[in-house]
Amino acid sequence: MSALPKSVHVAVAVITAADGKILLTRRASDKHQGGLWEFPGGKCEPGEPVRAALAREIREELDIEITTVEPLISIPYQYPDLHVLLEVFRVTSFTGKPRGAEGQPMQWVTPGQLDEIPLPAANRPIVRAIQLPQQYLVTPDLSDSRQLYQGVMAAAAGGSRLIQLRTPQLERADYLKLADRLLADLPDTAMLLLKGELPDLLTRPQAGWHLTSAQLRAFAGQERPLPANRWLAASCHDAEELALAQALGCDFATLSPVQPTASHPDAPALGLELATKLTAAAQLPVFWLGGMQASDLEHVCASGGQGIAAIRGLWEAELL
Repeated sequence: MSALPKSVHVAVAVITAADGKILLTRRASDKHQGGLWEFPGGKCEPGEPVRAALAREIREELDIEITTVEPLISIPYQYPDLHVLLEVFRVTSFTGKPRGAEGQPMQWVTPGQLDEIPLPAANRPIVRAIQLPQQYLVTPDLSDSRQLYQGVMAAAAGGSRLIQLRTPQLERADYLKLADRLLADLPDTAMLLLKGELPDLLTRPQAGWHLTSAQLRAFAGQERPLPANRWLAASCHDAEELALAQALGCDFATLSPVQPTASHPDAPALGLELATKLTAAAQLPVFWLGGMQASDLEHVCASGGQGIAAIRGLWEAELL
C-alpha cells in the first residue's frame, strides 16, 4: 500500500506597505517548491492556533511583530506529493523593519507585478484575492441604458473597482452598445465584466467575462476561454460549481443566494453556515451574493469570503 500524501497547515502573511506594495521572500532551494518566491509564513505546530503560528513564523523569518491582521483567503490545495491548507492573512501594520532573518532574499512588489513573478501554484488564488476589491457591484435590472450608464459611471467615480454589467431587459444590440460606451469611458481603476457569449467577449479585450452557471457547466473539461490577463468569473450555487470554476481557471466566483433576495425571491437561500463551509473548501476567491449589504462585509471576510457582491446593497438608492 502506497503512503498517504503528507498534509500540512500553513499560516501565510500578505504584508502590505502603506504604498500598497507586497513583501515577498524566496524559498530555499532545498525546500518543497524551492527557489520560487512566496508570501512569508510557515507551518502550524500541532495544536498551535493559526494566528499564533503566523506571528511566530513572521517573527522568526522577518524579525518583526505583527500588529494589525485580518483574514484574506483560505485555500486547500493538493500537490502531487503534498496536501496543504493555506490560511492567508493580510498584515497592514507591524513593528520593526523586515529583514531576511534566515538569509532569504526579499522584495517589495506591486499587486500587478505578482502576475510576472514565479510563485508556487497554490499561490495563484492569493494573488487574485490581493488584486480584487472586497465589493463587486452588479447592475440592477433596468431597461434604461442612459440610467444604467450614469449609475455605473457614478459608482466608478465613487470608488467601485469591480462592476458586472447585468441587464436582462436590454436587447443584445443595446447591451453591447452600452458596454462599448462604458468600456471607452470608465477610468482605468474600474474593471467591467460583461455577460453574454464568447464571440462578443473576444472582440472586447478590455472587458472581463462573468459566466452563468449554465455556461460554466458547458465549459467543463475545456481550457480557460479567456487569456490569463483578462478577468474570468462564474456564478456558482454549490460545491460542484465552485469546483468547476476552479478547474476552468476562473479568477473568482460568486456564491448565491446566501440570504433571501428581492431579485430572486423564490430561490432557496444557502444560509450563512453552508456558505461558510462552501467558501472554505473553494480554491478561488468567493464573493457572497444574495441579500448582502455593505454592513455584512466584515462578517463575510471573517468567514473566508473575498467580500460581497450585490445589486441593491451597493447601487445608489436614488438610481433604482
